[in-house]
Amino acid sequence: MFIHTYLLQHQPQLLKDLEQCVNMDSPSRHRELGNRMADWFMERFVQLTGGQAERIANEQYGDQVRCVLGTGHRRVLMIGHYDTVWPEGESARRPFAVRDGRAYGPGVYDMKAGVLQAIWGLRALRELGRFPEDKQVVLLLNSDEEIGSPSSRWLVEREAREAKACFVLEPPTEPNGALKTWRKGSAHFRICVHGVSSHAGVDHKKGVSAIEEMSRLIQYLHTLTDYQAGTTVNVGLVKGGIGSNVVADYAEAEVDVRVMTLGEAHRIEQLFHSLQPSLPGTSMTVTGGIRRPPMERTEKIGTLFTLAQGIAREELGFDLEESGTGGVSDGNFAAACGVPTLDGMGAKGGFAHSPQEFIELDQLAVRGALLARLIEEC
Repeated sequence: MFIHTYLLQHQPQLLKDLEQCVNMDSPSRHRELGNRMADWFMERFVQLTGGQAERIANEQYGDQVRCVLGTGHRRVLMIGHYDTVWPEGESARRPFAVRDGRAYGPGVYDMKAGVLQAIWGLRALRELGRFPEDKQVVLLLNSDEEIGSPSSRWLVEREAREAKACFVLEPPTEPNGALKTWRKGSAHFRICVHGVSSHAGVDHKKGVSAIEEMSRLIQYLHTLTDYQAGTTVNVGLVKGGIGSNVVADYAEAEVDVRVMTLGEAHRIEQLFHSLQPSLPGTSMTVTGGIRRPPMERTEKIGTLFTLAQGIAREELGFDLEESGTGGVSDGNFAAACGVPTLDGMGAKGGFAHSPQEFIELDQLAVRGALLARLIEEC
């Protein structure tokens, strides 16, 4: 039996699983709800695949989940997350629902459907006697991806260093369902400027405005954007001063930077930390740096995508495209460790992080079969 056929036949059971997990809130910063979600995914993985699952304790957020199927020498890593951006009570306000060929609910698209596609794809391989003897599949589910993976990055990188290929269960590119073969890296900086306060009417001359210095700096920073190189610099938050009649002695700004290559990331990081004030009487501090390295499209990533493209065209009847994005994921961490990585292997749909988020039901079996076949062939 074809894997696609198996998944189509079992889609009603997959949807029951999806309803259960979507109706379980799992906000990133709620440890108890996160652990409840972790327990659920561990139980379903073991029940469906016959594999093993373990929890990796996390004192601040929900525990991380590491699931394993197979004992072969070629390790394949699948990365997902069970946390969502939605607060406690969201699933009660708008529970899982199916309408007009689509499924809705908090976290259905980003990314609970993608995780279930992966688990059911593994079940299909096992039930059909097609799980490769030379493979060991590790499914890593973290609890804090939506807030930058602060407690799970080390685990992603540890597993990536041991893998031959990595598949990230984030949603594909909208609307064509393209896989992501590159992602920009991201950096974040906080800049604080100190000046000298004075009465704006009585002693204006005695003051040195931190806001003026910051305004000069902002103009300069925005000149660093280079669309051709793929570098963007955005001063997205600015604060300063205490009143219009006071020369401000303090101002701060938060800056987002996106880059295409690790070399550019290091160049920008060095530039920020070498910034100096231009207005006499002011001082400046810069904190922050690279948060996620870029996922650069390597030759090995290109080869892995070509394999996926061939499976999609020859076996599943659709043309698979590749793309990239300025957004980041745990795929950035994995790819930076040198493992060939395909991102966007999750459910096809739309409106991530929106009350309108949905998945397309007729694509569940297709995308699950694509992932399962890649595990066979990579």
